[in-house]
Amino acid sequence: MHRDALPAHEDPAPYRALLRPAGARHIDVIDQRALPHALVRAKIADPDAAALAIRRMWIRGAPLIGAVGAYGLALALDRDPSDAALAKAHAALDATRPTAVNLRWALDRVRARVAPLSPSARADAAWAEADAIAAEDAAFNRAIGEHGLALLRGIAQRRPGPVRVMTHCNAGALATCGWGTATAPLFLAHADGLALSVWVSETRPRLQGANLTAWELAQRGIPHTLFADSAAGLLMQRGDVDLVIVGADRVARNGDVCNKIGTYDKALAARDNNVPFYAAVPSPTIDWNTADGAAIPIEARDSDEVLTVAGRDDYGQTVRVAIAPHGTKAVNYAFDVTPARLITGLVTERGITRASRDWLAAMFPERA
Repeated sequence: MHRDALPAHEDPAPYRALLRPAGARHIDVIDQRALPHALVRAKIADPDAAALAIRRMWIRGAPLIGAVGAYGLALALDRDPSDAALAKAHAALDATRPTAVNLRWALDRVRARVAPLSPSARADAAWAEADAIAAEDAAFNRAIGEHGLALLRGIAQRRPGPVRVMTHCNAGALATCGWGTATAPLFLAHADGLALSVWVSETRPRLQGANLTAWELAQRGIPHTLFADSAAGLLMQRGDVDLVIVGADRVARNGDVCNKIGTYDKALAARDNNVPFYAAVPSPTIDWNTADGAAIPIEARDSDEVLTVAGRDDYGQTVRVAIAPHGTKAVNYAFDVTPARLITGLVTERGITRASRDWLAAMFPERA
């Protein structure tokens, strides 16, 4: 996907999270660990680097993880297109992150495309399929943005002033191959001249809201305010929030939504304060093989992410400091599950639907 030849539905942001230069057998990604203090691009030219980028969270976000996994499989087949190598690379990439279903979906899609082919034809077919996955994600992002924009316009028609939207974690262009999911309606609304005021949840412990979402909104000039995660309920109780929209890492067949830890808390507060709560969900994030949220594996990460924090000091140096007494134990679950009953609706590329098995099946009958 050469930048100059990108389809019109793709977001022309200068910080595209994933690029494949024309004809290249590698991809370029943003190393998101450096944000918001520096914009650093990294070249991924072998499957081991792709796996490392996913595992170490150079890149993150369910759709982007899926696309990078697909390209990682193509890189592996460049090395060795045999059946054994295909199986080994698929397993290695699939093991990098357990919760986001897009990774397994993308790997399975590439494998299904290349497995019937002769070994000599597999690598080229894998690159083409990975390109198709990335382009499809960008198109889904744009469609989600259009459907979500209708929600924002409806609020603007009902009350004066900017539309006040709360986000959680980062479901922006940095997490996808295009406009983002939960942010796509915001980006389109801003481009359309709709006044916005975005509440950005910091998203402890990795601070994806503070480091990434705030940075993306600033790049576009969208008014936003950062808040501590624990203030979400108060903001809704005060009547300062018109709508909450989040992304998703996996959606079960019954409509339960697994997303970044802290999403469930916001859904509870939204329900108690009559604030609409939506999840932006491209269809590859729906796991039709998982009946409900209780069956979704929840990733537990290193406790050091909770016990320390990184930032930039007065001298421009990035430093990591401890914030708890030495020897303190910490738990670090990366995701939680919001029950379908707390969700006003799911914003998909085909439209907005209720979070339920029957409504999802009606929206995607070929997948149900």
